[in-house]
Amino acid sequence: MNARSLIATEAPAAVVLVRLIVGAVFLSEGIQKFLFPAALGIGRFTRIGLPAPGFLAPFVGTFEVVCGLLVLLGLLTRISAIPLIAIMLTALATTKLPILVGKGFWAMAHEARTDYSMLLGAVFLLIAGGGAWSCDALLSRRRRRDD
Repeated sequence: MNARSLIATEAPAAVVLVRLIVGAVFLSEGIQKFLFPAALGIGRFTRIGLPAPGFLAPFVGTFEVVCGLLVLLGLLTRISAIPLIAIMLTALATTKLPILVGKGFWAMAHEARTDYSMLLGAVFLLIAGGGAWSCDALLSRRRRRDD
């Protein structure tokens, strides 16, 4: 896979709607890890038993902010989706799996609805790319014109 195929997108302009929701949620969650560290950052990572919460919470928060912004812009959309997918898989395993074991399927399904939406949205963006109204599409068009 080359750089051109990473940014190329034939997806319709409507992909912007998926980019807006996925990007905005990740951007917001990342910022909140820094604004409210006890509740949503280091403190939360400590409570759920993640290793090195003092490093991991700001690390994850930074990826959420940067990748969320890139997704909103539709810039390097596919590359940005990869860490977001990893974050959501980790979130599901560390926060929703214990609910499934302790309280059952329906309690977990209720609590995981945003996680599933963000995971599937990020997977969609990995597959489809940024869409016609993205910086990726603009860059791709410029490259084709310059060739």
